[in-house]
Amino acid sequence: MKAEHALVSLAIATAVIVLGTTSAAWSHFDGRYDRGGYVIPCSLDGVNPAYHPDIFGDPASAKAIFGFVRGRDGVWRVEPNCQQSVGR
Repeated sequence: MKAEHALVSLAIATAVIVLGTTSAAWSHFDGRYDRGGYVIPCSLDGVNPAYHPDIFGDPASAKAIFGFVRGRDGVWRVEPNCQQSVGR
């Protein structure tokens, strides 16, 4: 009977530890911190505008800080003659 109680207690403790560490690890992926990387001025390589609404939600800022312009077709492009020192 004592061994049975010890085994149940051990199983409960293990479950609590596993669930606690798993939820802590997955809390990083809630979208608040991991926004899909970073954006480099004058380069749209690998950039998904959906992950950076603070940049692509304001076309004036996107142009002034990063050198990005939105075409009439809705596609984002790097403005001609963009310099790497944009925004600095």
